[in-house]
Amino acid sequence: MNDDITHIEPGPHYSQAVVHNGIIYLCGQVGSPNASITEQTEGALANIDRLLALSGSDKSRILQVTIWLTDMKHWAEMTATYEKWIPQGSVPARASVGSALVANYDVEIMLTAAQRPTV
Repeated sequence: MNDDITHIEPGPHYSQAVVHNGIIYLCGQVGSPNASITEQTEGALANIDRLLALSGSDKSRILQVTIWLTDMKHWAEMTATYEKWIPQGSVPARASVGSALVANYDVEIMLTAAQRPTV
């Protein structure tokens, strides 16, 4: 086990987040299955807020975001929800792609962020 790698909420197949050298890698986050795109996006973003806080960061320190949608027709609705959440002046690099997702999810969000500097 590496002392310089921290696993946040590890499970049998993956950790919700991994921290190494001040960089936080979040696994794909989803909201409630079968909910609207807005509700699924809000749920995923709430999970991200929680995991970033546990990892010593917040959404103003996000470096890169990848968003998967089962159908790109949902892009505008998802983006409207995302844009209300992301802080002005802290817009990260972002990619949005169409992809099949597991179960009944229509949006999944994965990101990389920087930890807050230690004093």
